[in-house]
Amino acid sequence: MDDIPVPVAQAPARLSGQLRQFMRSKQLAYTTEKTYLYWIYSYIRFHGKKHPGELGTKDVDRYLSWLGTSRNVSPATQGIALNTLVFLYHQFLGKELGQLDYSRPRYRRRVPVVFTHGEALQVIDQIVDDMARLMVKLMYGSGLRLMECCRIRVKDIDFGVQELTVRQGKGNRDRITLLPASLVEELQEQIEQVRVLHEYDLQMGWGEVWMPNALGRKYPGAAKSLSWTFVFPAARPGPEPGNGVIRRHHIHPSAIQKRVRHGIRASGIHKHASTHTFRHSFATRLLENGYDLRTIQELLGHSNISTTEIYTHVLNKGGRGVRSPIDG
Repeated sequence: MDDIPVPVAQAPARLSGQLRQFMRSKQLAYTTEKTYLYWIYSYIRFHGKKHPGELGTKDVDRYLSWLGTSRNVSPATQGIALNTLVFLYHQFLGKELGQLDYSRPRYRRRVPVVFTHGEALQVIDQIVDDMARLMVKLMYGSGLRLMECCRIRVKDIDFGVQELTVRQGKGNRDRITLLPASLVEELQEQIEQVRVLHEYDLQMGWGEVWMPNALGRKYPGAAKSLSWTFVFPAARPGPEPGNGVIRRHHIHPSAIQKRVRHGIRASGIHKHASTHTFRHSFATRLLENGYDLRTIQELLGHSNISTTEIYTHVLNKGGRGVRSPIDG
């Protein structure tokens, strides 16, 4: 998301509390809740701290046009702001916005940045932290998004059939992807370390992990079981947003992002890469190895195969496989 230099307004506590309560009743992800609140506060600030209920379609148009023209945000960022305001008006306020005529920036479909296999291994070798290195290997070897990797629980790994179940991925969808055989031993060692840490947490009184939806009430003892524990835990326990209960959650994604950035710099690779580049590289390696697009689509969890087709640009060689005349 682009960094928009708009001072975040302190919305009235009553509105803020109502918004949080409503979003949690809809079981929105915590990251979605934070994103929505950011854009709602930005919208309120833009209109002089007026209550959204006093504003309408023209005001939404003005705000979105300002983002696109004055702030020069990307189409994706403008789309996030639009989705936020649609949620605010249609679901929270129960108010129809009607036809919007805001100025839209031109959408440009970008080809993904990918590592060669050698580059991916170079970056991984530069990550000195064992757990972070294992996570990056798993993102590259299984095609995981960063948050999907952070949220893996012990029960999601099936060593018997070498499968990994991704829970509540993008679009709140579950899927099954492959478990690299070369990572089995490292993952088993990581789970053993998690078991020891979990027993310590139980003794200290913060061993119950966060449970999605109402599963904590349905299975009262599950929160204390090793099966539900995060495979990649945070270094320290902390208060859970919303109720303040002290728990050990999964590792924060920023910790992995920082280590990957360091690994890219240390490797001398000058691509505009990130943790997500390992997921792109996973898809391109499978294409190069002859796997069909439908299989790759299922492993990545894409809802539309056209999203997966963008990886075909790297088949065989760069430049659509055309041989340059200067190469003879």
